[in-house]
Amino acid sequence: MTSVVSQEHFEHSKVVLTLTLDNSQPIELGAFVSAFTSLASDYRKGLENKGLDAEAKLYITEVRSGSIVADLMPVVATAFPVVAASVEQLGQAVDFVNTWADRLTKLKDGLVPEGLSKSELKTFTDAVQAVASDPNANQLLEAATFEDGKRQVKAAFKFTTSDARAIEKTIEGEFKRLEQQTEQVHERVLMYFTRSDIGNAPIEKRSGERAVINTISERDLPIMYASELAEEKIKHEIREPDENIYKKCFSVDVSVQFRGDKAIVYKVLSVHQVIDLPDE
Repeated sequence: MTSVVSQEHFEHSKVVLTLTLDNSQPIELGAFVSAFTSLASDYRKGLENKGLDAEAKLYITEVRSGSIVADLMPVVATAFPVVAASVEQLGQAVDFVNTWADRLTKLKDGLVPEGLSKSELKTFTDAVQAVASDPNANQLLEAATFEDGKRQVKAAFKFTTSDARAIEKTIEGEFKRLEQQTEQVHERVLMYFTRSDIGNAPIEKRSGERAVINTISERDLPIMYASELAEEKIKHEIREPDENIYKKCFSVDVSVQFRGDKAIVYKVLSVHQVIDLPDE
């Protein structure tokens, strides 16, 4: 459901985020739109991380001539949308600009801020696109207040074409790293099943089964077998009519396959022991 913010809310607001795009060449429409949508997306995500209403939006209240300058009003939507109190609203705007500056500065310097997802990295790619595609451009984000008709900047961050291109290079490298698959061998770890299958699977192919190894990840992952011997030791326990595979765990050597930092599959190399779990 789309929230509606009254004109009165805008008239009484004393806090704005001002985005200035200063390009030497015409801006492609998609890049122009992305500069604003990426800002709104990251602002909304920042509020979510603070436990505030995730429906916060940025409203464009004015676009001035010359460089593209847009005043955006951060509004926290509730059941009845209201503009947050000035002090709280200013704090949110300043925090947002400072966080935005910190992340983009790290990306410019070749560092990936900890905890950023692929979608969040894509947000920053979109944010710098308009500047990166221009040979001599810059973008300025400011958090400002209006008191007695005077504009006071409380936080600001500016980046240039060379900065934007460095940011794009860092993000592109991180995307490639996240797609790379690597393997790590773990010996004698305890594995238990969350999904089993009595049928055989081709060696080195996913079996359709899933298992958990708590010392590696709390998530259950697909499994495959490195050899027929490893598979048969486990399938024997699955096929025995008097046995319950979900009341057993297995001491195994596994090769954990990763995509980036994320474990994606367990390859069972050998089975050392079958352990009956105690009844709950």
